[in-house]
Amino acid sequence: MKSEQIYRQPPRTAMEIFNLLPEGTLCEVVENQLYRSPAPNRKHQDISMTISTAIYNFIKSSQAGKVYSAPIDVFIEPNKNALQPDIVFVSNENASILSDRGIEGAPDLVIEILSKGNAEQDTIKKKVVYERCGVKELWYVDPMKGHAYGFILEKGKYRSVSKPSKIISLHMMELKINLSKEL
Repeated sequence: MKSEQIYRQPPRTAMEIFNLLPEGTLCEVVENQLYRSPAPNRKHQDISMTISTAIYNFIKSSQAGKVYSAPIDVFIEPNKNALQPDIVFVSNENASILSDRGIEGAPDLVIEILSKGNAEQDTIKKKVVYERCGVKELWYVDPMKGHAYGFILEKGKYRSVSKPSKIISLHMMELKINLSKEL
């Protein structure tokens, strides 16, 4: 159980409902709306593993921070957003946001792998939250279209940093990840 809270009245917010769900439930709260997700398919998992492994190997040698794969709760704007991005990176400079609950603040990097059921939620609703809360770099991998594309936060707004490609070029790490085999 995520929370030991006892409610004397029915939950009133999506976050109150989220806090009552059993640990491991695949759902998110985006702008105080609760969304449930099915488990990712095999292709999604292959892509996630390739990206996570590349980032892990890079930061293992540089000791630059921590990388996590879904599901991990990212609490951005407490009581309003509890997100589960596919891959997150938190730099050592930002390590104070790591807690036993998950990540409590904006990670430095978020990578979302799109599916038919979540593309709009990830690219529109969650993107607004990531931008507003200060996620420095955001990438989308779209297996349906066979490409990835990314954004960097500049002066509080996302700026596109790539044309659709099979290569993710992470600016904060100077790391290129080739997804040709997965896409």
